[in-house]
Amino acid sequence: METHTTSKKVNVDKELLAILCCPDTKQDVALADDSLIARLNAKIEKGELKNKSGQPVGEKLDGGLIRADKKILYPIREDIPVMLIEEGIPLEGLI
Repeated sequence: METHTTSKKVNVDKELLAILCCPDTKQDVALADDSLIARLNAKIEKGELKNKSGQPVGEKLDGGLIRADKKILYPIREDIPVMLIEEGIPLEGLI
């Protein structure tokens, strides 16, 4: 039985998730946990989070796909993974 929280649960197709990989390194990706997404969204609110291209992340995350080495997170917005290298969010010092 699932517990419901105030955050929206990301609904990414399991078959899609199984074939997705980092577009840069080809490492596997997995769904990020809610606590990491909450921390990243708090940084977005303060204007403190930048993506790989150095641009501030302006839109809150619904979820994210974290690379196997835990160095990059790809945002999920409206249940769609954004698998663009420049949209990846470096996680150094965040996890």
